[in-house]
Amino acid sequence: MSAMGWIVWVLVVIGALAWGVLGFFQYNIVVAIFGSINGAVRIIYALVGLAGLWMLVSAFMSSEKE
Repeated sequence: MSAMGWIVWVLVVIGALAWGVLGFFQYNIVVAIFGSINGAVRIIYALVGLAGLWMLVSAFMSSEKE
């Protein structure tokens, strides 16, 4: 797996864990770490979202090659 693939995978796992904590415990861990909703938190959420989109597109692209 390429370096970009690892970065995307880590971001998606972090995002999934953050959503799990929010869903089960009603605790927003990203806001707890980085403070109230501000630029840093928006960037984190945007990066996780882009990583998820990257994984979705790459999954469909790899299935077309087979």
